[in-house]
Amino acid sequence: MMKKRVSYFYDSDIPNHYYGPGHPMKPGRLKLTHNLILTYGLHRKMNMYRPHRATAAELSQFHSPEYIDFIRKASPEMGKALFTEAQKYNLGQVGEGDCPVFNDLFDFCSLYSGGSIDGAVQLNHGLADICINWPGGLHHAKKSEGSGFCYVNDIVLAILELLKYHARVLYIDIDIHHGDGVEEAFYLSDRVMTCSFHKFGEFFPGTGDIEDIGQEKGLGYSVNFPLKEGITDKEYLSIFKPVVDKIMQVYRPGAIVLQCGADSLTGDRLGCFNLTVQGHGECVKHVKSYGIPLLILGGGGYTINNVARCWAYETAVLLDEENEISSIIPEHEYSGYFQPDQNIHLRPSPTLRNLNTKDYLENYKIQILENLSQLQGAPSVALQELPPELYLESKAVAGELMEDEKSYF
Repeated sequence: MMKKRVSYFYDSDIPNHYYGPGHPMKPGRLKLTHNLILTYGLHRKMNMYRPHRATAAELSQFHSPEYIDFIRKASPEMGKALFTEAQKYNLGQVGEGDCPVFNDLFDFCSLYSGGSIDGAVQLNHGLADICINWPGGLHHAKKSEGSGFCYVNDIVLAILELLKYHARVLYIDIDIHHGDGVEEAFYLSDRVMTCSFHKFGEFFPGTGDIEDIGQEKGLGYSVNFPLKEGITDKEYLSIFKPVVDKIMQVYRPGAIVLQCGADSLTGDRLGCFNLTVQGHGECVKHVKSYGIPLLILGGGGYTINNVARCWAYETAVLLDEENEISSIIPEHEYSGYFQPDQNIHLRPSPTLRNLNTKDYLENYKIQILENLSQLQGAPSVALQELPPELYLESKAVAGELMEDEKSYF
């Protein structure tokens, strides 16, 4: 079988952004991830790109222009009037709330969103089979407000780009938190199916019940599998594979976006699942096996060395190199973060109780599969040719990326 063409997006400015002291979201985890990918030599197996910085106009393809304009002008030194306006957008000062206004916030949003949009453009033009943007995947952001450490919803922006060329796009979310921002954006549409496996019940964001299945034209096209704490690889895969297989059979998407939030791993600072790096990676491997154009994004993950383990390993999975890399992480600049055993893999916690009984999982799985069986086949749309200016703009972006490849690494 021919190996997939994989593109990888990263900018060294991303890890330099800082949410503030004590905040669990650490963009520095991306430097650990990138360094581990380099240490394993995985960069030699794929095409490496610096993403373009998404413009305010691009971000406003989903978000309200007023919200994006505020992000552009906001800073930690904002006066009382701006702080009052920030509260309207669910943003706060550094040290306050989930979404503080920190230095160069717009630049941060522009970079991680640019990578996701660039990946979608490459997939649309057949320049890659798989595109990876680990800084992306910020799935909670809404049209006019930040939420859950997320300011701009790069996932929605990437899906909107994919919809220019694909009649149907599938979004899959394996973050421990429900992918509420993406679901909400497409809740009334049958052109995007969203599927989220997440902790439910007294857990942020509190949405994603099994009964939430979409409305109007989108009725049946939102899929939610609410889970309890402590789920392990075996149980997770026993529901993930049949549900996604059924979706593929019924929906037949032209492209897939997979959000790989690493807070569903065992030992996460904010999470309570018991998945290993291998189990998490098996979900990625399974989605990759369909051979559909695939955009891979990051997301949550708050034990930063485990995030790096996970996303470096999943990069290897996407390159068919997971059996070629050593389980013992080679010595490198950040080896101190992976002590004491230097292993890329994690052991599940022996003390975390799994509250997901066999009957609970089976009953929910059956209900979801039955809901999917009720769909009247995949919806079709009359796709029109892109206006010349949009087509040329997309090609221009792709061309810039190829130039960046020559100069960046």
